[in-house]
Amino acid sequence: MKKQSILIVCLALMGTILFACKPNDAALQKDLNNKIAVVTGGVTVDVKNGVATLSGEVQDEATKSLVEETAKGVKGIKSVTNNLTVTPPPPPPVEISPDDMLKSTIDSSLQAKGITGVNVAVMDGEVTLTGEAPKDKLKEIMQVAQEAKPKKVVNQITLK
Repeated sequence: MKKQSILIVCLALMGTILFACKPNDAALQKDLNNKIAVVTGGVTVDVKNGVATLSGEVQDEATKSLVEETAKGVKGIKSVTNNLTVTPPPPPPVEISPDDMLKSTIDSSLQAKGITGVNVAVMDGEVTLTGEAPKDKLKEIMQVAQEAKPKKVVNQITLK
C-alpha cells in the first residue's frame, strides 16, 4: 500500500512537472512576436492552444512565406494559420505626353486672353489651329501658339 501511494505521488509530480514545462500561449506569442519583428513589421500574432494565427500586411510573397516559416520554427507552435496579405504595388505614374501638355498650354492661354472659337490639335509636337477668329486676333493667337514652343504651327483658322 505504501508503494502504491508513493507511485501515485510520483506520477502526480511527473504530470505536474511535464505540464509546467509546456510553454504557455502567452510565452509562445511573445517569443514569436520577437522573432517576426526581426523579419518584418506590421504582423499581428495570436496564439491559442499552440496554434499561431498571423495577420497583417507584408510587402511581398517571399516575406509572407518567411514569416510563416519563422512561426513554424518556434518550439511549442503546433500549427500556423497564415492570414497575411501582400500589399499591392503602387499604380504606375500617369504619363502626360508632350502633345497633351502643348495643347493644354495653348488652350489655357487662349482662354485667359478671352479668345474663343479656335480649336487646337497637336500631333508629334506640331500644332494645328482651326476654327474661326476675328482678323485682329490672328497675331495674338499665333503668338500664344509660338510661346508654347511647338515644332511647327499650322494655321488653318478661318478669319471673320
